[in-house]
Amino acid sequence: MSHNRRSDDEQHFEALVVKLEGLRGRERFRDIRELARLYRLHSAQLVRLQTQARDPQAVRYCNALCVRAYNLIYNSPRRRADRGRFLLADLPDTLALTWRLQAIVAVLLLISILAGLSVARGDPRTLAALIPLYDAELLEKLASSSEARLEFLERRETSLAPNSFFGTYLFFNNTRVGLMSFATGILAGLPSVLLVLYNGLTLGAFISIFTGQPESLWFWAWIIPHGIPELLAIVLCSTGGLVLGLALVAPGRAGRVRALREAGRHALHLLMASIPLFFLAALIESFVRQSALSTEVRFGVAFLAAASIVGYVVIVRRLAKRSARPDLSFLSDR
Repeated sequence: MSHNRRSDDEQHFEALVVKLEGLRGRERFRDIRELARLYRLHSAQLVRLQTQARDPQAVRYCNALCVRAYNLIYNSPRRRADRGRFLLADLPDTLALTWRLQAIVAVLLLISILAGLSVARGDPRTLAALIPLYDAELLEKLASSSEARLEFLERRETSLAPNSFFGTYLFFNNTRVGLMSFATGILAGLPSVLLVLYNGLTLGAFISIFTGQPESLWFWAWIIPHGIPELLAIVLCSTGGLVLGLALVAPGRAGRVRALREAGRHALHLLMASIPLFFLAALIESFVRQSALSTEVRFGVAFLAAASIVGYVVIVRRLAKRSARPDLSFLSDR
C-alpha cells in the first residue's frame, strides 16, 4: 500500500488519533472504543506490512500511528485517574498498609508521655530539663503557684496580625520537626523513634504541672484542640521515617534499592498527609487557644477536629473501595 494511497480506515485512524491527542483527559468513551478497534486492525496490518517488506514508508507510517494510539489507550486513563488518586486511593491504602507501624509509634508516644508525667511529678526539679521550650523560672512558678497557672491559661482577645504571625511560626516550626523525623528515618529509623520519645517526654512533663490542679479543665481545653492534629501529624511523620528505616534494615528478597523505592512512596504519602494536619494545628493554636473562647467551644473544636480526621479515614476508604474501575474488556473483543 503506497504512502499516498491511504485507505479510509487509515485516514479515519489518523484523524481520530490527532483529535484525541488534543483532548487529553477529556476523551469520550465511544471515541476510545473506536480507537481501540482501529488500533487492533492496524496492528494486524502492520505485521503484514513488515512481513511483506514491500513499502518501508507505509510501515513507518502505520507503526507511528499504532504507537500514538497505544499511548492514548493505555496511558491517558491512568493520568486521568491520578488527578484525585492521592486522597481517594493512595493515602487510604498507605494508611491501611502502615497501621501497625502507626500503632507502634502511637504506643511509644503514649509511653513517653506517661514517663515524662511520672518523672516530673516525682521530682519537679526535672521540669527545666524535660521542657526546654520554657524558661526554668516560669516552670517553677507554674509548678508551685495557682495564680501563675491561671495567668498562663488566661483567655484574652488578641488581634488578627499577632495571631497570624504566631500561627505561621508554629506551622513552619512544627513542619520542620516533622520533616526531621521523616528524613532521619533513613538512619535505620532510630532518630524517628528518639524524636517521638522526646516529644512525649516533653508533653508528659508539661501535663504534670496541671494534673490534679483546680485549673486542669482549663488546661485540657487549652491543649487538646490543637494537640489532636499535631500529635497525629507527628505520628505520621515518624511512621514515614520508620518505613524508610525498615526498608533499609530489612529490605527482603526484592533488594534494598527496590524496597527503598517502594517505601519512599508510602513514606512520602504519610509526610504529605501530615502537612495539612500541622497547618490545622497551627490554625487552632493561634486562633482558638489564643482567644477568649469558652471551655465548651474549645472542646467542641477538639471534637470537630477528631471527627473530621476519623471521618476522612473511614468514608474516603469506603469510597475508594466502591469506586468503579474502568471496563477495558472491549480491548480484547474479537
